[in-house]
Amino acid sequence: MDALTNTLTTVPVILSGGSGTRLWPVSRESFPKQLWPLVSARSLLQETALRARGPGFAPPVIVCNEEHRFLIAEQMREAGIEGARILLEPCGRNSAPAIAAAALLVAETDPQSVLWMMAADAAITKPARLLEALEAATEAARAGAIVTFGMKPERPETGYGYIEKGEPLARIEGAFAVRRFREKPDAATAARFAADGDHLWNSGMFVFTAATLIAEMEQHAPRVLQAVRAALDTRREDLDFIRLGREAFAASPNISIDYAIAERTSRAAVVPADIGWSDVGSWNALWEIGAKDEAGNVASGDVLLDACRDCYVRSDGMLTAVVGLHDAVVVTTEDAVLAMHRDRAQDVKAIVEKLRAAGRHEGASHSRVYRPWGWYESLIAGDRFQVKRILVKPGEKLSLQKHFHRAEHWVVVAGTAIVHRDGEDILLRENESVYLPLGTVHRLSNPGRIPLTLIEVQSGSYLGEDDIVRIEDTYGRQ
Repeated sequence: MDALTNTLTTVPVILSGGSGTRLWPVSRESFPKQLWPLVSARSLLQETALRARGPGFAPPVIVCNEEHRFLIAEQMREAGIEGARILLEPCGRNSAPAIAAAALLVAETDPQSVLWMMAADAAITKPARLLEALEAATEAARAGAIVTFGMKPERPETGYGYIEKGEPLARIEGAFAVRRFREKPDAATAARFAADGDHLWNSGMFVFTAATLIAEMEQHAPRVLQAVRAALDTRREDLDFIRLGREAFAASPNISIDYAIAERTSRAAVVPADIGWSDVGSWNALWEIGAKDEAGNVASGDVLLDACRDCYVRSDGMLTAVVGLHDAVVVTTEDAVLAMHRDRAQDVKAIVEKLRAAGRHEGASHSRVYRPWGWYESLIAGDRFQVKRILVKPGEKLSLQKHFHRAEHWVVVAGTAIVHRDGEDILLRENESVYLPLGTVHRLSNPGRIPLTLIEVQSGSYLGEDDIVRIEDTYGRQ
């Protein structure tokens, strides 16, 4: 029996649509925080998917945007997770439409399947306790509840929403009715919430059956359900992906599951849990959950510290040396450095907004840009020229394309390449090169078993990435 047809099987639903701007300069739109290894050797997305793997779990349904689809598919393969169904949102419409799409998809096979909805970017340090809480949540969901997990507050926190716990649910140990949801409080209210025992942090995880969620959508968010149902009816399956109908999905209201359903339903329940949860929403959050040295510092990468205390220092590039700082965050990437006091961790978003307003690429993308065939990175750029390094994975190939404003010169430094140039196929080995004049129809392929690395020298009047006319593409890009 297919896993999605077994009512006793839980279907993980993972939402991977955020950009994580508060973790800039590591997290950016082109490669957001859920795709980075921030708390372990695996990415946050991989850790999330692996929590719901094994007996009792179906392969996950992952909802993401089109730009990240190949990265997510590759990360699932790296983690050994097979059969993932990847739903592509044609545009961002918040969490309610995304969850509705997953519920409708699963309901096509079995409306009584239990869905466990998770964000892709949370960290959990006590996974065994999470699975214990999931048992109670699943039992309540099968009884018709829409269940969330409430985290026992570790401190007064103004950055989280809260859940006020009500009476215990009959015959379901560990589950309670929700008296009400609370918005992010001020400091005094947060202190009271943390002390009274009745208020819990809202983790944003939900458990429900597909049928229950759809019924509540019909009652409380009918426009969302109507639009998403039409988007699913007009879907296209493409490689590993399910593309929702663009026009129909865009017609959905932009609304979160909290506002659309959780705060309106009479079926809301909560399972209190102590699972070591963090939303990894800032660099200070990573300091809080990180492994500290005797001075309270968390260091990651090529880092050297002297006379520092309670600092978070990370380098994804060059050596980063920090001397005499207390309560600081220092993050180094190949093209940017962030330095700030830990108390200002929530203010990083303002820097990203300034970068975007200035038209700086660092606000949205890294120097290394990932594509389904591999990646490229800019090494140097000047007046009418640019030098890039390109890596093509074994067996992959770029689109058949041409440029109106630039010529290119390719030099192979590792591996073997087949270059298609105006109808001719050219085999290149290490230290061999080819010239592609402006307007040449060309394609690069890696026929070998090792990665192909080459240096590309571009020259011309305009060198932007939008000067690509794709004639044919293996990956369905326009």
